[in-house]
This record gives sequence, structure tokens and C-alpha cells, in this order.
Amino acid sequence: MAYPSSVRIVAANLRRLRLQLGWSQEVCAEKCGLHRTYIGAVERGERNITLATLDAIAAALKVSPTDLLTKAQP
Repeated sequence: MAYPSSVRIVAANLRRLRLQLGWSQEVCAEKCGLHRTYIGAVERGERNITLATLDAIAAALKVSPTDLLTKAQP
């Protein structure tokens, strides 16, 4: 099943921001209060996350939820 573009945008933004911070998926997951395999699935666009999870990820990355939902400019 193909997820909507918003799932792919969140996936790309999560990966980009996590790498900018120099975090592994494991470190990111720990800071978000989530499991490492879940973070990996989100980054691959395999998970359709809830708003509560979006808020948790945004808080850990110190960005707004909108930053995760907005397509990054090349």
C-alpha cells in the first residue's frame, strides 16, 4: 500500500533532521520515547504516525510539528 505524500515528507524530514543532529536511529528513538525499529519504519515511510507521535518526535528534535510536515526546499 502506498502512503500519502505527507508520510513520505515526514519520513524524509525525520531522517534529515536526525542526521543533522548526528543521532543514530537508536538515540533518536530513546529521546522520543519510541522503539528504534519504529523510528526506522517511520523513516522508510512504512508507518502512518499519530499526531501524538508527531509531537513527540518534533519535541525530541526541537522543531515544530509543522517543520516535520513541510517539504524541505532542495
